[in-house]
Amino acid sequence: MTAIDAPVPTTAPPTTASGRPDLDKGLGSAGLLGMGAAILVALLYVAYSVYADATSAGVSAVAFLPFALLFIALLIALGFEFVNGFHDTANAVATVIYTNSLPANVAVVWSGFFNFLGVLLSTGAVAFGIVSLLPVELILQVGSSSGYAMVFSLLLAAIAWNLATWFFGIPSSSSHTLIGSIIGVGVANAMMHGRSGTAGVDWTKATDIGKALLLSPLIGFGVAALLFLAAKLLIRNKALYSEPTPGVPPPLWIRALLVFTCTGVSFAHGSNDGQKGMGLIMLILIGTVPTAYALNRAVPPAYTAQFETASAAAAGALATHGAGPAPGLSPAVARTSVTRYIAEKTLAPDTVPAVAVLITDINRQVQDYGSLAKIPASAVGNVRNDMYLASEGLKRIAKEPSLHLAGPEKKALDAYRAALDKGTRFIPTWVKVAVAFALGLGTMVGWKRIVITVGEKIGKTHMTYAQGASAELVAMGTIFAADHLGLPVSTTHVLSSGVAGTMAANGSGLQMSTLRNMLAAWVLTLPVSILLAGGLYWLLSQVF
Repeated sequence: MTAIDAPVPTTAPPTTASGRPDLDKGLGSAGLLGMGAAILVALLYVAYSVYADATSAGVSAVAFLPFALLFIALLIALGFEFVNGFHDTANAVATVIYTNSLPANVAVVWSGFFNFLGVLLSTGAVAFGIVSLLPVELILQVGSSSGYAMVFSLLLAAIAWNLATWFFGIPSSSSHTLIGSIIGVGVANAMMHGRSGTAGVDWTKATDIGKALLLSPLIGFGVAALLFLAAKLLIRNKALYSEPTPGVPPPLWIRALLVFTCTGVSFAHGSNDGQKGMGLIMLILIGTVPTAYALNRAVPPAYTAQFETASAAAAGALATHGAGPAPGLSPAVARTSVTRYIAEKTLAPDTVPAVAVLITDINRQVQDYGSLAKIPASAVGNVRNDMYLASEGLKRIAKEPSLHLAGPEKKALDAYRAALDKGTRFIPTWVKVAVAFALGLGTMVGWKRIVITVGEKIGKTHMTYAQGASAELVAMGTIFAADHLGLPVSTTHVLSSGVAGTMAANGSGLQMSTLRNMLAAWVLTLPVSILLAGGLYWLLSQVF
């Protein structure tokens, strides 16, 4: 036996009589007490943060505290992230548990902590990518009754489907579910207003996200299989490809690799999935307390001057395409024109001039008030909506083939859009902390059902060290890449398909009943979540 083959003398993770890792050892009384205390502290922190932000923005306590809907909406949004934690992150810990690399109770705490860090250090790009799927009229009226119906319906639908698939132990995608819910709300909203259901969704963005969700499990299966075969060819260590001895941890180097990949998947999951809750929480806050959250009051002092420069450059770029001075086009008419263009995706003769009018009017208001922080409460909502409209309008205009926008013009429009987004698309630190707590704590409960499916019911043989490492390495890389591109992907789909890929590559055989259940959940998630969210939106619209 070589040094690399020798098992490391260490305390073995406990196993049951059947050889299955001990999955019943919980956090203990101290752990449960600590979790309860953490939840209480997190809720108090959220309440204090909202109160402090509202007070500093000039919203009186008398006007703010009765907003019970805000508290309910925040609880539901954080509840979605909590369910996401124990539903999706079970995939990250299944490999280290079933290869005896870490005891189950240690693995889930470890994973929860790195989910927490992943959320805190995330970029926010995925958050606003999800939000941009929603109909523009609902985003502009998020504080209205229809806005509340939108947020409640899509979150409740996503939670319901996640809990249903978790109950039956079927790995399913929270990302897939949430996106289906958003599409359902958009379709229902369009049909309720007498339009075609296809008019209620940004299908270009939905297609990009759909491709990411479709390709990620295929990548997980194929690349994990290839990585496993490459390992068998290059690393001639039979222990890596044999079933782990019950209760015996793997060699130190492979154990370190498996713990590292579990850590990476957990961190990547937090970074990617945590942002979805952030985007929805920001919608809730913008709708309820627009004075404090509609505009980013923390932009640096140099922002105003930079914004003026970017506005002038963007207006100049549009002027070359017939968007010169339009004295007969008021800001109110311009808003209507741009809103129609975003919703209908049809370029009209007045579209480009209307965007130019919005650019000029937004810049005038920012310069008149001196900074975003000085815009009065009565004007905050309108300025934010104008900035959002201009950003979304320019995003579409930049892709219009008939305009033939050149490189410098596109660069000017992109720089102006970045300035607009800096003022409207921001995530306060306390929102990240709250979502991080919800996702991290959720990871530590309810994980057993999905772990058993991934560890025992995908392949016909026990997972080997090399199979676990290959699946986790591919999942970690895929999720990090998607996070960098601002696209949501499913941790569940990538990792479970990666495990299946390694089983197929090893000739171990696959349990077709499990794969059929996973495929059925994958196929049904979108239509079911669309119907659930659409129906709830119709119902709640009547209630509100």
